[in-house]
Formats: sequence, structure tokens, C-alpha cells
Amino acid sequence: MSFLSPLFLFGLLAAAIPVAIHLIRRENPPRIMFGTLRFLKQTTKKLILFQQIQQWLLLLLRAALVCLLAFAFARPLFYEGSVAQLLDAEPQSTVLLIDTSLSMQYGDRFEQAKQQALQALDGLSAGDEAGVISFADGTLSVRELSTDIAGLRTFVSNLPPPGYERARFFPALRLANDMLTRSRHEQRSIVMMSDFQATGMSGAADDGNNDAAWKLAPGVAFTGINVGDERSTNLSLVDVRSPQQLMASAVNSDAVNSDNSQADTALVSEPAAAEQVLARVRSTGSVLLERGDISLLINGERQEQQGFEFGDRSEAVLDLPLALDGSGAYTGELVVAGDAFDIDNRWYFTLDVMPTMRILVINGDPADDWYDDEAHWFVLALEGMENSPFTVTRVTTEQLATVELERHDAVVMLNVGSLGGSWLQSLETFVADGGSLLLAPGDLVDAASFNQQLGNLTPARLSEAEVLPASDYRLIADVDRRHPALDSLDVGWSARFQGYWLSEPVPGSSVLMRFDSGDPMLTEHAVGEGRAMLLSSALDLGWSNFPLQGLYLPFVHETLTYMIQPAPQQRAWQVTDMVDLTPAFADGASTLVLTEPDGSTMTVEAESPFYRARMPGFVRTDNGFNFAVNIQPEAASLAQVDVTVLHDRILNPDTTPAVAAGVRSAQLIAELEQPQRIWWWILLTVLVLFLLEAWIANRTYR
Repeated sequence: MSFLSPLFLFGLLAAAIPVAIHLIRRENPPRIMFGTLRFLKQTTKKLILFQQIQQWLLLLLRAALVCLLAFAFARPLFYEGSVAQLLDAEPQSTVLLIDTSLSMQYGDRFEQAKQQALQALDGLSAGDEAGVISFADGTLSVRELSTDIAGLRTFVSNLPPPGYERARFFPALRLANDMLTRSRHEQRSIVMMSDFQATGMSGAADDGNNDAAWKLAPGVAFTGINVGDERSTNLSLVDVRSPQQLMASAVNSDAVNSDNSQADTALVSEPAAAEQVLARVRSTGSVLLERGDISLLINGERQEQQGFEFGDRSEAVLDLPLALDGSGAYTGELVVAGDAFDIDNRWYFTLDVMPTMRILVINGDPADDWYDDEAHWFVLALEGMENSPFTVTRVTTEQLATVELERHDAVVMLNVGSLGGSWLQSLETFVADGGSLLLAPGDLVDAASFNQQLGNLTPARLSEAEVLPASDYRLIADVDRRHPALDSLDVGWSARFQGYWLSEPVPGSSVLMRFDSGDPMLTEHAVGEGRAMLLSSALDLGWSNFPLQGLYLPFVHETLTYMIQPAPQQRAWQVTDMVDLTPAFADGASTLVLTEPDGSTMTVEAESPFYRARMPGFVRTDNGFNFAVNIQPEAASLAQVDVTVLHDRILNPDTTPAVAAGVRSAQLIAELEQPQRIWWWILLTVLVLFLLEAWIANRTYR
């Protein structure tokens, strides 16, 4: 037997009250002196004994009444086991979700979340099972369902502090739901401890799941515990636009004297490159901040500092001038001040200032009239703009003996008929060692001589010149717009070509542009460490009007830039991005040592050249392939979503509303107590005994 209200059993002590009253009121017979016994009725000893028995019976009845009342109010129940076992008759499975995203670093949110998780574990009973999942952008740590509550408490207590990722609720909810669907218990629930970032409700479309329509499994309840602050202040850098690669400007002049007697190959010094950095700062807390400060650091030294005010808006766009002294690799950092949460107050970027590209132009058909000069239009395209990234050295074939090829990055041969043997060997060595060569044959070129002298360099062999009548022309009809040199020139080509060379690409070469006749117009191939391109027509006005077209200048610039400079690599990433380090293994190394922003190192193998960015700052490699990592702007947003919004979105309509533990216990007790109704029979017995006590009391002699 068990008692549902055992505290009423203390009422059994009240059974001593009738006994105490009986003892207190019991009187010893008084002795009275009488002169005669004639007027006193004689009482037999049997009557006195009967009266004593009645009094003891009344005493027992009154004590029994008190005891039975105590038993009735204690609600006895016939059940195999204790009341505690009765309340635990339906064990439950619970999965605890603990948010470890960046916003949980605000104040003591993470410690509150752990305390709430420990309290939830303490509230479990014997037979219950629980699991724990820590999450941010994805699932970080998992402890499967277990009845080892002590082990789960240790797991929660030893959770690492929050990282730098944003929060996404649905991946963790899906995993918890899957764990509970495998549980053998019918009572299943998910308890989430989080600050409930509003951005956690979205951003899951990239995992291929339709979270908008997803619901928990039927029968799985959800409870959200918000550990976020009602008032929060924060300044966050949500967007930064910084140049990734700049060209060092150079002022250049004609490299040839007025009498073309010698080549002037002297290069001028590089002035500083000037640019700007745009930053968008936003107040992301629940309390709008009015002002703040921002600083720009280059290579660790403060270069610019500005104060700003938001006014009636929650964000400000700032323009910070960027001044760099010459070419080289730079690291930049934006720092915002004015709030107490500084985790998201820094933005990192890298910047490469490329040196001026040195071009050697060999003019095969110089002319006194600039309009007819073979190299005029080409050199004008390179030098005819302010802060040109090119330095041009222009020579004729007679001046080649004075030219030092190693002082140039690319050689451009415009309608060059023939070259000396020794210089040709130097040119082949130059290209094979990483130099670039652009060939533009014209009417002075002999196909046989060209193929013989430049056969090891040209990407296509010339066959014959195709010169069309004045009323006919060729158009550029096929362009490989995926090629790095041409992807930015995605416009219509209207240049008309009346003369060009028919050519046959050599094995291993690629045709990048074709005429509408199908003949190659631009061909490319690699030569050793360098590359060579063949333009099938001259770059002056002799065979086309191409130099007069708007695309001529960008075509020349993009082509030479592609040939000389390596393709820009992405150098700015965000936390959780998978960084492809394949370019860092270009030197043939089998391993790469990375140094993360906190100073820890890790080794990446060439067979799996990937690194998952996990903290903001600069990641440096032992071969100089450095890059910047920043937090996702969504991770720093402190705006919250109401718990009920998430609850209503994920709760399955077929799930019975959750019942409180006390209500559930009362329902279980009522189901077991109703058929027995022991207290009712006890009260009925009390009533009978009460009537019996009254009847006996009225018949007892006083």
C-alpha cells in the first residue's frame, strides 16, 4: 500500500487526544461520611465492570475515528511499488540542444545555457534517458541518448566555449529529432538553450533541405529556454569592400630617342598606389548606439582613424583612404571601437600591390608618320592613360643587341620579319623561364621564315596571308569567354579585319578567338614556365580598324596582364569556409604548415589541400601563401526571435500539447485511484463508527 498524501499520516498523532482527555477527566471516587446507608442504592461489581468496558470502548472508537480520518486524507492506494515509481511510470527521452555560436559569447549567456542544461538533467528521474548536442552553424558535439545522467552532466560541464560561427537551428533540430525517433519511450522532448538569434531561423537552404516545411516527428515536444539579454549593445562590421590586388603606377616616357639611334630601357620608380576601403558598420544590438570610432591598420600600423555617428539610422558607410608605399604584399585590418562586445569589431584583408609590368615592344615596321607606325597604336594603348600599369620599352630589330631581356616581363613582336640567331636563343630562354611573348605578324612577315625561327615558341604555324578586297572583311565571331583574359570583355566585337594570316595551331595549343570564317584569330600555348600568344593579324591600321575600336585598349591590357601576372587568388574567406589551398602547392611541396590566428599550427597534405576556416584573423603558411578569415556578419547579430515563433514553426500538428509533470502525475494517480476509492470506504467506516460512538456514549452510565 502507498499513500498519495503521506503528510496527513501525521494526523495519527491526534489519536492520542482522546486518550489524554480520558486520563485527564478520570476522577478518583470521593469518600463521604454518611450517618446511615439506608438511602443509598447498592451497585453490584458487575455493573461497575460493564461501565468501565463501555468507557474503554468509547476511547478506542474515538481514537479509531481520528486514525481513520488521517488515513482517509492520506489517500491510500494499493500499488506494487512506491509513489515515486508511480510518478515515473512513463519514462521519457530528452535531447538537450546547447547553442555555442559566436553570439553566445555575449555576457554570461553560455554559462547560463550550461546551468539550464544541468538543471534539466537534474529534473530527470530513474529510467529517463537524455542526449546532448552542442551546435552553431552545424552540429559540433553529440552525446547519444543514455541513462547515464552523471556522464551527461560531465559532458555538459566540459563543453568548450563558444566559437566564431553563426547559429543555425534546423540542422541540430533535425539531428535531435532523428535521435528521438529511435527512442523506445513514448514521452519525447527537445529542450534548446540558446539566445535565439533571428538569423538562426534562416540560412539552411544550402544544405538541400526544405526547412520551411519541416516539422518535428509526431509526439516530439519542444521547449525553448532563452538565455539572451533583453538589452544588448553591439557595433558590427557587416560589410567591407577592399581591393584585393592593385597595380603600382609608373610614369613612363618613350624609350627611343628622336633619331631612334638607341633604346632607352631605364625604368622609373614606382609611386605609391592610392585606393580606398569602404566599410559598413551597423548597430546590431537591441539598444541603438549613437556613435563609434573606426581605425584602419596596414601591416599592423594605424594609418587612418575616424569617428562616426549613426544619426537616425542603424548603420553608417565609411570611406577610409588607403595609401600604400610601392609594390608588395600588405595586410589590412579595420577596428571598430565604441561597444563592449569586441569579438566582431575587426575585419581582416590582404592586398597585393603588383609591380609595374615591363613590356618590350619590337617594332618591325617603324614609320616617320605616327599614323602609319606599326607600334604607335599599341604603345598608345599601354601609355595613353594616367597611372598606367605598364612601362614600355620600344625598339626596332636593329636595336635588339642593346636590350636586356631579363629586365622585362613580356616581349611583343609587331610585324617583325626576321631575328638574329643569338637573340632568338635568348628569347627562347626568356619565355621558357617564365617570360611572355605576344606575336602579331603583318605584311612584312614571311611564313616560312617565321615558322623556322619561331617554331619553338609560336602556338600556331603560319600558312599564307589572306588579304580581302576592300568591300569584304572578317569579324570576330567566336570568343572563349571563360578564358581569364577575355571573361571581362563580354561585349560585341565590331572590328573589321581585311587582312590576316591563315594558321594551323600546334598540338597542345588553344584557340581563344576565331573569325566568322572559322579561322583562328588568337591562339595560346605554354612554353616551359612561360606562355606565348599569336594574334593572326597586325595590331596597326594596315589590315584592320581594330586599333580604333573601344575594345582595343582593354583587349591589350587584359591580354598582357593575363600573360604576365598570375591569376588573382581568393585571399579573403569567412569562418566555416572550406579553403582550397591547391595554389599554395604550386611549388611541388607535399605538405604545407599553416599558422592560425591564435598561434596554433596544422599541417595540410597535398593530397587533400583543404582547410576549414575556424577563427578570424590572418592564416599564414610557410611558403608565403597568406589569407584573411573573417566572421560571418550574421554571426554577430544580436537580434532575437521569439521562442514561440520557432515553436509554432516546427511543432507537428499531430503532437498532443505537452502536459506539465504535475498535471501528468495527477492524471496517472486519478486513473489508478478512481477504481479503488479506498478513502471513500474509510470515510463510510468513519461515519458508521461515529454513529456507534454516539449510541454507546448515550448508554454509558456517568
